[in-house]
Amino acid sequence: METTTLALPTAPAFDTPLAPAALRLVDAYWRAANYLSVGQMYLYDNPLLREPLTLAHIKPLLLGHWGTTPGQNFIYTHLNRAIRKYDLDMIYVCGPGHGGPAVVAGTYLEGTYSEVYPHISEDENGLRKLFRQFSFPGGISSHAGPQTPGSIHEGGELGYSLSHAFGAVFDNPELIVACVVGDGEAETGPLATAWHGNKFLNPATDGAVLPILHLNGYKISNPTVLARITPEELDQLLRGYGWTPYYVEGHEPALMHQAMAAALDEAVENILAIQHNAQAQTESIRPRWPLIVLRSPKGWTGPKEVDGLPNEGSFRAHQVPLVVSAEAPPAHLAQLEAWLRSYRPEELFDEAGRLLPELAELAPLGNRRMGANPHANGGLLLQPLHLPDFADYAVAVPAPGTVEASDTGTVGKFLRDVVARNSAPRSFRIFGPDETLSNKLGSVFEATSRQWDAETAAHDEFLAPAGSVVEMLSEHQCEGWLEGYLLTGRHGLFNSYEAFIHIVDSMFNQHAKWLKTTLEIPWRRNIASLNYLLTSTVWRQDHNGFTHQDPGFMDHVVNKKASIVRVYLPPDANCLLSVMDHCLRSRHYVNVIVAAKHPAPQWLSMDAAIKHCTQGIGIWPWASSDAGQEPDAVLACCGDVPTLETLAAVSILREHLPELKIRVVNVVDLLRLQRSTEHPHGLADADYDALFTRDKPVIFAFHGYPWLVHRLTYNRPNNTHLHVRGYKEEGTITTAFDMTVLNELDRFHLAMDVLDRVPQLGNQGAHLKQYLKDKLVAHKQYIYRHGQDMPEIRDWQWTAGVTE
Repeated sequence: METTTLALPTAPAFDTPLAPAALRLVDAYWRAANYLSVGQMYLYDNPLLREPLTLAHIKPLLLGHWGTTPGQNFIYTHLNRAIRKYDLDMIYVCGPGHGGPAVVAGTYLEGTYSEVYPHISEDENGLRKLFRQFSFPGGISSHAGPQTPGSIHEGGELGYSLSHAFGAVFDNPELIVACVVGDGEAETGPLATAWHGNKFLNPATDGAVLPILHLNGYKISNPTVLARITPEELDQLLRGYGWTPYYVEGHEPALMHQAMAAALDEAVENILAIQHNAQAQTESIRPRWPLIVLRSPKGWTGPKEVDGLPNEGSFRAHQVPLVVSAEAPPAHLAQLEAWLRSYRPEELFDEAGRLLPELAELAPLGNRRMGANPHANGGLLLQPLHLPDFADYAVAVPAPGTVEASDTGTVGKFLRDVVARNSAPRSFRIFGPDETLSNKLGSVFEATSRQWDAETAAHDEFLAPAGSVVEMLSEHQCEGWLEGYLLTGRHGLFNSYEAFIHIVDSMFNQHAKWLKTTLEIPWRRNIASLNYLLTSTVWRQDHNGFTHQDPGFMDHVVNKKASIVRVYLPPDANCLLSVMDHCLRSRHYVNVIVAAKHPAPQWLSMDAAIKHCTQGIGIWPWASSDAGQEPDAVLACCGDVPTLETLAAVSILREHLPELKIRVVNVVDLLRLQRSTEHPHGLADADYDALFTRDKPVIFAFHGYPWLVHRLTYNRPNNTHLHVRGYKEEGTITTAFDMTVLNELDRFHLAMDVLDRVPQLGNQGAHLKQYLKDKLVAHKQYIYRHGQDMPEIRDWQWTAGVTE
């Protein structure tokens, strides 16, 4: 391949092979990082070993993970060298679990850490504080979390590093993400699938991911799979994924430094050549991007043996390799001191405790430092989306229920123009597991294609090297890509079938925790919200049946901090447009939107929808019959199908019991049900009581599991009169209406609930109840005979009462 011509710095540390002086400097910098890492795990005081080590200098509780750390210090040191040599725009993603000591050490040595945390100064006192804070009350965790400069990846859970890396480089053509993949992490499903990200990367318009597979052989107490297969099998695996692997293997530092410098130079030059050729349009085949395999001992440079058992190169080096305490063998203290002194700190730091100038010069400068790169603090780069006026896409609703439309089909036209307005440069993407068309968002393909860099065939649709839609049949990858895209300062949307969004439950957990924590870190800037559009919902899975029926993601989401999560269930297309516009404009939330894709009745004009969605909850006077008086019963609904069935129940009641005073309350913003003291969107008790009364029966038709509403309202004054209908884990392949019957959410059950709870109806109510029971029997007989719902169900329209 053709390579670019670069003007390179002439400092000896940049040469390959490394000259003796350069080798000495690189090795010293690595030793400094290792010393800082061991110090973080062990030292409470005496940070530069100015005096003999005693138990008083040791932390009372030793926590942390050593095994992956020296290898990551080695990688970080060499990446610094490559950044200086090639003037790279690069960030670092730490995949191996609990690799925090390495990233903290790296960012401290380059100066970023002290800039972000001035009290952790670049001197002996700063080192003391740096060491004390690690895995210590009020300090920092043992992984590279949000508190760590340069991190976009919460390392507490394994499997997502490579997905985040690819998401970060979409539409960032100058950026390279060096992603360290641990060999334990490589055994997870998300990571194993993430290798395929190279089929979605456009070398002309996207950045590059440089995976560094760190094979140190062990997990907590077991060997790792990729470290125990033959070199030939590993090579075939990586090449089969479409990568070009470069191998750095051994344990002798001098030889490993030379090998790593050479491999990294070749990998970077390969990346630059791929990008140059793509931009010059001299290469049309999909590139085989470089990948580095680093095979080094677990716990490299640590104790060789502890208590007569092998340590370095074994699973015993995974966490704290050497216990030092009053209860431990006295020899352990001396062994720790020898280990620390093996890094020769007196050759690395001056009398004041500062890194020696000739070593500090090895780090990149300014924003080229990986800890200071603004892509790793994406809120610094975030620009508002250019949004069209969502009201321009409104469905005309002359009167409630008189027209039908697909809610997601309608919002798809809005998203089409969001894509178009934010495509130069591209700052908005839609991610999904091959469901954009199925979820009725196909209008977006009028403005963009699916990004795809693998082979294409003549009958393929909407595939191109660059596009704003990214689809892969892996919810893990879609989630990880979107998170990486958001964390580096862009905007996006994840559309998915409702039942299968559970696949990313744990990934959502980690991202929500990241958002919550970064709110407490002053130097972190807010990023765009993570927006989910969940459709193909539980109530409309006629041919898929029980396997596709689960609305429980909402239950999972509301476990998170109220400052982070929002849940919306718009009842029609105009409400969905309003909600979508709001969510795309929002910052630093997780927004869950649950909406219908099948044609359904439309209830509100755009003006009415805007007012309703702004309030998030409200009385629908046109559907109610209480005329501003105290109602006999409140019928509440949340979700498209529950709204339909509630209004149908109201029409039955108003036809047969015209004197009954009914109030209809619709909920768009689910968390309005909570108290204002528990959620920022929650209603004060007085406002809640004004809607639901303090003592009248409330029949609540809910899209999801009924107990979620009970949970949100458990401490409301009228809770004892609240009866919730929702999904009760009853499903099969059946008609749409029969799904509601199976779960007793249908209009007939809702009407009977009112009759059971308004005692003054007496015999009049008894006769109507028998009529409703007969309707349920007739329904079953009809669908078993005809395979579809009764005409009165299929053709039902709202006719009761006045229009809006």
